[in-house]
Amino acid sequence: MFASIPDFKEFYTESDVNKEGLECLRLLNEIIADFDELLSKPKFSGVEKIKTIGSTYMAATGLNTVTEYTTQEHDRQYMHLGTMVEFAFALVGKLDVINKHSFNDFKLRVGINHGPVIAGVIGAQKPQYDIWGNTVNVASRMESTGVLGKIQVTEETSRVLHNLGYMCSCRGIINVKGKGELKTFFVHTEMTRSLSQGNIML
Repeated sequence: MFASIPDFKEFYTESDVNKEGLECLRLLNEIIADFDELLSKPKFSGVEKIKTIGSTYMAATGLNTVTEYTTQEHDRQYMHLGTMVEFAFALVGKLDVINKHSFNDFKLRVGINHGPVIAGVIGAQKPQYDIWGNTVNVASRMESTGVLGKIQVTEETSRVLHNLGYMCSCRGIINVKGKGELKTFFVHTEMTRSLSQGNIML
């Protein structure tokens, strides 16, 4: 998942009034710290914060899942995707609270994708854990080509989310750099889980 606050670039200024940008960065720090706080909630224990890039928050779930599944476990292998969506909803909620307190109107633009990734640590100086791969690149594109206030996903991810009880609506075909034309979907913020799927724990 990539969740960014595109408006922050316009908001950030360096002037005498805000101590050459320090006040803007103080607010960004407060936002990111509040996002980090969500990670301590038991339901988000499987969410791994990868890094922040400016005002973009990058996180992943399911990084420690096993690749071999029996038929019964097949449906459970994507449970972490539901957790990622719930985490994105929680980020939106946190930002709304911050907006009320700081009299701003920041909106998140979120992109989520699922699939195999390569994870590890690279470097000798300040080595940092990171993830790489096509899955990550597409998630990043889902965010950058997204719409303010919405969570954009690929068609394949929307199918999995539908099976988990989430509603997605088709955005249409968009041109994604390096990937050509992709059909993308927006995840509805309200849950529409049917009673038959009520036993799914997220």
